[in-house]
Amino acid sequence: VTAGMNGAIMVLPREGLTDGKGNALPYDRIYYVGEQDFYVPKDADGNYMTYESIGDGYADTLEVMRKLIPSHVVFNGKVGALTGDNAMTAAVGERGLIVHSQANRDTRPHLIGGHGDYVWQTGKFHNAPDIDQETWFIPGGAAGAALYTFLQPGVYAYV
Repeated sequence: VTAGMNGAIMVLPREGLTDGKGNALPYDRIYYVGEQDFYVPKDADGNYMTYESIGDGYADTLEVMRKLIPSHVVFNGKVGALTGDNAMTAAVGERGLIVHSQANRDTRPHLIGGHGDYVWQTGKFHNAPDIDQETWFIPGGAAGAALYTFLQPGVYAYV
């Protein structure tokens, strides 16, 4: 997990999502956002170090990890993975279910220009969702989901 090697398996309810009162919450699209941390050691001059294999850098990487401050944080494995041609898109009126995972640290996603209409912060779909969340909490080692209906055209930033 220290080199971005993580992901999530989220099992959605066979009967579909509900609002906690038994009303169905359909969605048109599902987006996956995997937030990965990288812990890359630096040399005495502040340059990132390279190794022949992950195993060769284990001791140095472990030292960086102990400080709990990642050198890099990316979505879906690399810089730009969710921008440009790879951007998550939707039409006005569509409902998007955003599944977000983070293997190491707690995180607090936010949809600029929108919000979480319905949010299951830890992916417990038998529990009633939180509603109208500007920012939600995903504990490290967990995956959560947020459902949003896109109400107007434009760029929405997921941070």
